[in-house]
Amino acid sequence: MLDVAAPPAKPAARRARAVLLSPWSRLGLLAALLTGSAIAVWLWQPQRLLTHGWPELSGGTAVVLFTAAYGVGTAALVPRPLLNLAAGALFGIQTGLVTAVGGTVIGAGIAFGLGRLLGQDALRPLLRGRWLTAADRQLSHHGFRSMLAIRLFPGVPFAAANYCAAVSRMGWPSFLLATGLGSVPNTAAYVVAGSRATTPTSPVFLLAMAFITVPAVAGALVAWRKRGRLRPAGPGERLGQDAASSETPPSA
Repeated sequence: MLDVAAPPAKPAARRARAVLLSPWSRLGLLAALLTGSAIAVWLWQPQRLLTHGWPELSGGTAVVLFTAAYGVGTAALVPRPLLNLAAGALFGIQTGLVTAVGGTVIGAGIAFGLGRLLGQDALRPLLRGRWLTAADRQLSHHGFRSMLAIRLFPGVPFAAANYCAAVSRMGWPSFLLATGLGSVPNTAAYVVAGSRATTPTSPVFLLAMAFITVPAVAGALVAWRKRGRLRPAGPGERLGQDAASSETPPSA
């Protein structure tokens, strides 16, 4: 018998597949996922973890389940400070810190993977401005150092850092390792505060709250003082800079 070749795919089907797999379609899916996550968090009110507690589980099962729930929760835009407080309140300082840092890395990895799969191809062609290209170059060429600084610096939104890193060329190992190491100090402060939440006047609780508050205020002050450097130069300033550069003799 003669082999009958399969009929070629219909042009309409090929076009539909191309549209569904296009970068902008994937970016739209990512936006829909994030919007749905934000709505779910608003409806669910995860602060109930602190008031109603965790299901009656004990031992390793509770630790594993909470770590997984923490990771999924952070990827779904649940505030990390809330989960860190819950980890300390439920498991104490040592185990709570392990679960919180583990959940942080898991959640960051989920967000990084989603951003790279669904958003990178659409957003990278838009990195044309001076600041955007400089930030992309820094993250792509110095991924571990840059992400470590971002995680240590207070006030940088966790989710925003994840998706910005996903758009860059940063590698997975650098991103995950820097996230795990850089999130320890701030996470530990919240876990300690959560473990002592029943005694808010204790020295340990007050010290933990000071460790949370002071770096955050310092970071805000530094960002406010450096705000001028983020503004593009005005026409007069650019004209003066061009005149100065034209008067400078070329170096030998």
